[in-house]
Amino acid sequence: MTHTYNVSGMTCGSCKASVEKSLAELANVDDVMVNLDKNEVAISMSSHLDLETLQSALSDKYTITEKEQRNVFSSSVEQIETKSDFKALFPLFLILGYISTASILLNFQPWDGVNFMLDFMGLFYIVFSFFKILDLKGFPESFKMYDPLAKVFPTYGWIYPFIELALGLAFLMRFQIDAALIITLIILGTTTIGVAKTLLDKKTIQCACLGTALKLPMTKATLIENSLMIIMAIIMLIK
Repeated sequence: MTHTYNVSGMTCGSCKASVEKSLAELANVDDVMVNLDKNEVAISMSSHLDLETLQSALSDKYTITEKEQRNVFSSSVEQIETKSDFKALFPLFLILGYISTASILLNFQPWDGVNFMLDFMGLFYIVFSFFKILDLKGFPESFKMYDPLAKVFPTYGWIYPFIELALGLAFLMRFQIDAALIITLIILGTTTIGVAKTLLDKKTIQCACLGTALKLPMTKATLIENSLMIIMAIIMLIK
């Protein structure tokens, strides 16, 4: 049986990992899945555990409560969730819009497609690394939820923001571009595989593309964002 509860006090990927680990260690608990965006946890149990038992497993920072049942006679639930996802992803769209606009203005007269892509990729890495470094402690925990390399090598999650920063500077300064493009294909290709697997498994987790300062859900937008960078890298290498 699976029961869903509300959990207050979770603020980042590290909190998510802590709640999942604590609850998973309880007897009769088969699986634990935390939805950080909704502050919910789904617990699969072989036999029912009361709230006191669940709460005792958690730190005082977190409070677990019964989830209020929603009216099933609502035909607009799916539309509401779609709107909520768009609202949650608005910071991502806004940042990509600013990066695109800046790259276009830098190469508008005369138009230079190659330099546009280099500037876009450089600004992309610089901005995204900034948000990751804002919460350098929480980012690795969120990142390893879906990135295959970060799962196997936890240290990779700690150095990843600085790899992005170095790549951003390389593209903007036009330094060792071929090497930067190859590294881009490797790291984003690996992450994209993890993102695709997460989406196919229909898991609800937080996207760490903008660190943990902004709570973004893992959606197809993340897949498109990574794919765009990979396509640009391939085009640049061919040219």
